[in-house]
Amino acid sequence: MVGPFGYTIWLLGALLEATVVVCSVFRGPLRRYFTLNLYMAVSVLVNAGRYWVFTRHGLMSSEYIYFYYYSDAILTICLYFALMGLYAIVFEELGVAMRLRVFMMLLLIGTTLFSYSVVHQSETRMLTRYIVEISQNLYFVGLILTYVLWAALLKLRESRVRVIQIVLSLGMYFSINAGTYALRNQYPHLRMVWGYVPLVAGVFLPIAWIYAFMKFDDEARLAPARLAAVPR
Repeated sequence: MVGPFGYTIWLLGALLEATVVVCSVFRGPLRRYFTLNLYMAVSVLVNAGRYWVFTRHGLMSSEYIYFYYYSDAILTICLYFALMGLYAIVFEELGVAMRLRVFMMLLLIGTTLFSYSVVHQSETRMLTRYIVEISQNLYFVGLILTYVLWAALLKLRESRVRVIQIVLSLGMYFSINAGTYALRNQYPHLRMVWGYVPLVAGVFLPIAWIYAFMKFDDEARLAPARLAAVPR
């Protein structure tokens, strides 16, 4: 992240995340998409905290590395709750939102326990290793759940453009981060490259959500002709 490009992407991402919350306030969906906006608000605070630690201790310092991975775990959990909120919105008319929340909470608990078992059986049982394992596993779980949600959108013939836009962007974001973790384990010598990828993804996601909040409202629907093209 060192250099003008890294600083620019870092600052741009934080500003865009704050813009998502502002757009949500003025466009009205703040309460309906509360978990999404909560994630963006927490991300702004985390970026501010990371910058504060970075300027005082440096990029390669143990303080920054610890803060980065611990805060990334917090963000991943918040993003998981944002995905849970999307499930509730998509299935609200079917009356199964509460059951889905319970299922996803149990899945979250199961993921944390699985992550602990992996670290417990390894030679390194440090808390930091556990935090990294949780983040990695939650990205993969979130990726699977997002694609399941997309399949549900097709099955239910969901036509709300804003919901579709948010789910698609979230699927891409989970894919990028899950892929980054996998490639980071396979090619650790490209550490600097894997450091930039989440930054760029962090710019893409708020842009997609700003577009969804500003361009469409909750009543905006896909045209019937486009719905007809979606397979049952």
